Amino acid sequence: MKNAPWRANPLDYVIGPSDRDDFFANYHEAKALIVRRDEPNRYRDLLSIARIDEMLASIDLDGAQVDMARAEPPVHRDQFLFPGGGADRGAISDLYRDGATLILPQLHQMDAKLKDFCRALESVLSCHVQTNIYLTPPNSQGFRTHYDDHDVFVLQVEGEKHWRLYNTPIENPYRGEGFQSGQHEISEPVESFVLKAGDCAYVPRGMVHDASTAGTGDSLHITCGLIVKTWADLMLEAVSEVALDHPGFRRSLPPGFARDDFDRTKATAHFKDLVAVLGKELELDSAMDLFTDTFIRSRQPDSAGAIVGRAAPMQPGAKFRLRALAPWRLAENAEKEALVLITAGGELTFKLSAEPAIQAMLDGGEISLASFSMLEAGEAQESLNKLYAFGVIEPA
Repeated sequence: MKNAPWRANPLDYVIGPSDRDDFFANYHEAKALIVRRDEPNRYRDLLSIARIDEMLASIDLDGAQVDMARAEPPVHRDQFLFPGGGADRGAISDLYRDGATLILPQLHQMDAKLKDFCRALESVLSCHVQTNIYLTPPNSQGFRTHYDDHDVFVLQVEGEKHWRLYNTPIENPYRGEGFQSGQHEISEPVESFVLKAGDCAYVPRGMVHDASTAGTGDSLHITCGLIVKTWADLMLEAVSEVALDHPGFRRSLPPGFARDDFDRTKATAHFKDLVAVLGKELELDSAMDLFTDTFIRSRQPDSAGAIVGRAAPMQPGAKFRLRALAPWRLAENAEKEALVLITAGGELTFKLSAEPAIQAMLDGGEISLASFSMLEAGEAQESLNKLYAFGVIEPA
């Protein structure tokens, strides 16, 4: 997929020609962005209705891989799942014909193109990107009015969908702080638009919305959900790190603190003392490094070719380069006796003498077995093998 249209500039593929800097300055987590284009085939490399039809007919899906929804009357899962949890193809097709939306959640976990697209967006945004697929028949609505607890990009692949945007009752809700019908007020629509094939919309979390098919054809769109870490998450980690060095944070709350006659005077003074410590010692870098490493480790490595090309690193003179989109951070271990390359799926450890070769690779250069000449022959081969097996490098 080296020449896939989303590879060169993932964010531009999604929101172009809208400007990236303008998006982050004026829209990100603040307001909706609607991108209209006369490019009906823009997203067809990612997915199509025909491919979904093929998947449904050829793959034995289960209840975690397929869902259905209809605003009225609602659809229940036992209507399209067998008692054992498998998908009932006939029931799904019949419900779809009767106006229910077919949903393929987390399809990027099964589809190579969507996986690669998510990986590309993650390289720009530094957050987990997931896809949910929605195929809706004509004159139908899958969900009632609601908001999401994560930002989304909506990529209209085929057909048309009519969207309505409302107010934002909760600005940037926490993950899991979902919409509650009857508790959250819904305004009159503040914006109404039709997404046509090739168009895109960005909807920040907390913004109430709904959508229904427009026109006479079926509507297929990809919802890309952005699962982010927040400043609150970072602050909690930073406070935890300060607490490791100060026993005062780890003391229990005063006995009897829940009684109605409890005097909070001493507790207030201790609390202020702890806040003062935080003001002096709270720092960003250690917590941010932890979040960076955790994010990188949690990505799935791109190991394409590692099996069929298993012998590639052993070929005399074979050259390799850093694989596109491979996430990484270079570090030393605690004893500074080894080099640690944190990458998708975990971390790889090398002798310090491998640093020139590793650095050359990370700087965009080509490397070969000869690049590890400062190591013994067996260690040099093992280092190259390891980089290749874990999808860090690919043939140049």
